[in-house]
Amino acid sequence: MKIALVYDVIYPYVKGGVEKRVWELGVRLASRGHEVHLFGMKYWDGDDIQKKEGVILHGVCPSYPLYSDGRRKIPDALIFSIRIFPALVREKFDIIDCQQFPYFSCITARAAAAIRHTPLVITWHEVWGEYWYTYLGWKGCFGKLTERVVALLTQNNVAVSETTAQNGKSLGIPVATIIQNGIDLSRMDSIPPSPEDSDLIFVGRLIREKHADILVDAMAILIRDHPDLRLLIVGDGPEWDVLRQQVRVQGLKRTIRMAGFFNNHDDVLAAMKSSRVFVLPSTREGFGIAALEALACGLPVVTVDHPENAICDLVTEKTGFLSSLSPDSLAACIKKALVSGIIIRPACIAASKSFDWDAVAVRAEQYYMTVIKGYRDE
Repeated sequence: MKIALVYDVIYPYVKGGVEKRVWELGVRLASRGHEVHLFGMKYWDGDDIQKKEGVILHGVCPSYPLYSDGRRKIPDALIFSIRIFPALVREKFDIIDCQQFPYFSCITARAAAAIRHTPLVITWHEVWGEYWYTYLGWKGCFGKLTERVVALLTQNNVAVSETTAQNGKSLGIPVATIIQNGIDLSRMDSIPPSPEDSDLIFVGRLIREKHADILVDAMAILIRDHPDLRLLIVGDGPEWDVLRQQVRVQGLKRTIRMAGFFNNHDDVLAAMKSSRVFVLPSTREGFGIAALEALACGLPVVTVDHPENAICDLVTEKTGFLSSLSPDSLAACIKKALVSGIIIRPACIAASKSFDWDAVAVRAEQYYMTVIKGYRDE
């Protein structure tokens, strides 16, 4: 198969769950003999088209900062969606898989697919629905309308989690199948723990929906009785300066280390292996790869019980704790996790075993082939 994967942000130049999924699938599908093209913004020097680990990268436009005032920038998403059209029309693909976010690119991918008589798959990582109004105020009606338009572009909609699929169905999005995210289990097993340990670790982009500020407040509560506790925050984003100021004002500079993003993902996994509990108080997760990686490292997961947080799909009474969105509740759950961590460690590792990128790539490959066959039989 000649496969086009479309997402404006490319891993490892930018690190996040969607970027990681697209990249891991691309590399593995290429290793299985398919010709894989990844279309995104250009993050590298030199030619616009380069080959890396078997994947052909297309930089269709310059890379732009993703956020302005904590929100994704609409003009840059529009530029990418316009530039992606001629790039997709220029070549004939057997299938195009476009990530649902940032939406506009799905519309131009649909147009290119129609011109080239190519089936289009849209992979849904999140469904926002009513959250658009929280995100944009009254302007959220335009976001909600755009989401509904994208939902009508194809019947070949993939959800990355059961939560995302259910949220999609509630909005009338016809989800054809669920292809979950994964982790590289064999590689993870080979990575030794970091020499620098921590008690708690947070891994994620520093955006409002991740609620790292709630975690900082929870740490202020925890150190009253446990002054030696240490938290490592791995990540960067628009909330960085606000969070750093919060840490300073609360006198937690010795308690909380803000490390930014690590250039090598192995270093993130090593840091997890040197920690005791993974905490991500997010209210919006389409899947939660970092939480799955934490489970594979034997860490119990503490997250927020929220209908739009798909990490909840991974957390059972044997693998972690669900908190409400408050510092007191989060602190209480963290205490439980610290006490029971060693006991539930085997269950955490066992829960991760069915999520391997190789198996995920096979499921994606089979689904693509089914879609292509159905398209040709029409």
